[in-house]
Amino acid sequence: MTRSISRSAARLAAVQALYQQEMEGTPTARLLHEFHDHRLGATIEGETYADAEQSFFDDLVTGALARRDEIDALVAERLAQGWSLERLDKPMKAILRVGAYELVARRDVPVATVISEYLDVADAFYDKREKSFVNGLLDAIAKVARPAA
Repeated sequence: MTRSISRSAARLAAVQALYQQEMEGTPTARLLHEFHDHRLGATIEGETYADAEQSFFDDLVTGALARRDEIDALVAERLAQGWSLERLDKPMKAILRVGAYELVARRDVPVATVISEYLDVADAFYDKREKSFVNGLLDAIAKVARPAA
């Protein structure tokens, strides 16, 4: 399997993990263990999940959770007037949190790659309007997190 496929799988799994953590309050260590043992590369209800790059998945999940206040502030500052993070549904928050974390902390991954990957993740949950929202917000965060050199 190519690295890009295993990283794409890691991103989707990280969004799912953050969503689960917000829904259930699962402690980070247990969350990682559950995904390692039961989700990454597993077949669930007849659907086989791609084998994710585990260290990349771990970094996305632990980093996004550890820096959640900083990331939430970055996202909230770029929402339209009258909108708050609390108004976004949980899958959208998870997508934006993991995407913003990757923009802030993973300078080894090009901005265009990060944005494109999270548009693909958004595509799994939403229609075109929400994908445009993800694109605009991550692009705005990228301008702050990685100003042109």
